[in-house]
Amino acid sequence: MHFLLTNDDGIHAPGLRSLEEAIRGLPGARVTVVAPEEERSMCGHRITTHAELIVERIDETHFGVSGTPADCVHIALKGLLDYRPDLVVSGINNGANMGDDTIYSGTVGAAMEAYLFGIPAIAFSQIGKGWAHVDA
Repeated sequence: MHFLLTNDDGIHAPGLRSLEEAIRGLPGARVTVVAPEEERSMCGHRITTHAELIVERIDETHFGVSGTPADCVHIALKGLLDYRPDLVVSGINNGANMGDDTIYSGTVGAAMEAYLFGIPAIAFSQIGKGWAHVDA
């Protein structure tokens, strides 16, 4: 199964690393990570239209993008990937996305962008803020 991972906390976020580790442990999982080069929280489903987007290849399966989480999904699906993912997974967000938060969430915005391309997607968030339990 092919997975595209992204988030709104940035390519080096602990939540994204944890999610990637868990998915890579699935039999036959092929994983590519395309995420913002830095935190882009609370950007919603914004797409960059009047600025240059830069994609930095970190290694074979990791790409940092100068834009939003929705940009990351859009770029990945419109040519960066050599396959169509079976599932787009966004998160794990550092903080809850509940109620009105879902409207503003870049994590949810990335999943919505995948949906517009007809690809199933899910967005994960954690309720407690902080990554002490992951970084330890």
